[in-house]
Amino acid sequence: MKPRIAITEGDPAGIGPEIAAKAARDPRVLAVCDPVIYPSRPSSPVAMGQVSPQAGRAAFETIVRAVEDARHNVVQGIATAPVNKAAFAAAGLGWKGHTDLLAHLCNVSEVAMMFHSPKLRVVLATVHVALRDVPRMITRDLILDTLRLVAQELPYFGVPHPRLAVAGLNPHAGEGGLMGHEEVDVMIPAVREAVHEGLNVQGPLPADTVFLRAVRGEFDCVLACYHDQGLVPVKLASFGSAVNVTLGLPIVRTSPDHGTAFDIAGQGVADPGSMVEAILLAADLARHMEPSR
Repeated sequence: MKPRIAITEGDPAGIGPEIAAKAARDPRVLAVCDPVIYPSRPSSPVAMGQVSPQAGRAAFETIVRAVEDARHNVVQGIATAPVNKAAFAAAGLGWKGHTDLLAHLCNVSEVAMMFHSPKLRVVLATVHVALRDVPRMITRDLILDTLRLVAQELPYFGVPHPRLAVAGLNPHAGEGGLMGHEEVDVMIPAVREAVHEGLNVQGPLPADTVFLRAVRGEFDCVLACYHDQGLVPVKLASFGSAVNVTLGLPIVRTSPDHGTAFDIAGQGVADPGSMVEAILLAADLARHMEPSR
């Protein structure tokens, strides 16, 4: 029996409704699941390509409905079209995007954003925060807890014994403390503890080479310290085929590797490729995970 996969439309002023509709009709999608579109219906008309509180609220309410249905096994997974963080803020919502909202709705405290592609998997230690705030947020507990979560979740992706790498925060992974102290004081102790617990982890390793080593097959996943450190290599290697997955939820949730693309919204030219990949991965994960997860 094919799983039912919810496809949320995301921000109605962006390309979400277009890529949701296109992806739901794709033969590859129909072959592996029964797609169910969850529309975003704003309380009043919105202008395409523009931030509005109505659009932010509509996207939020659609996610809430889909999560509720997923938690009650009405659908076996969710593939979410992009939301706009500024629209969320305009609507008075306290969440910066899907990841923290989904954690709230599912009552879990430890989640992680992973970008999954045929060439490279990357998990972010910190996500939507200012770069100046990253060093103080990189703690031993954060690194260790995230590594544990990744090792726990990757078997669902067909990686029973994951080989993990941690990217250094500073140039040359700090060069023994010459270019920053975070690696010596925080990251190395966290990696040592993870290895002591039985995880296969290396690092912190220089960020300018660790992603290349992963693409070449040396590692199954890289833990990046901050958003752009992880997303630049993923999008260079696999833009359009990478999928954003939230690890640590009791439900399956995936999404495309791009945003609302306001610049082309309403023009009918949006490429649904990453949305298709997100639905395919959600269907595959749904078949391998128990409904109660």
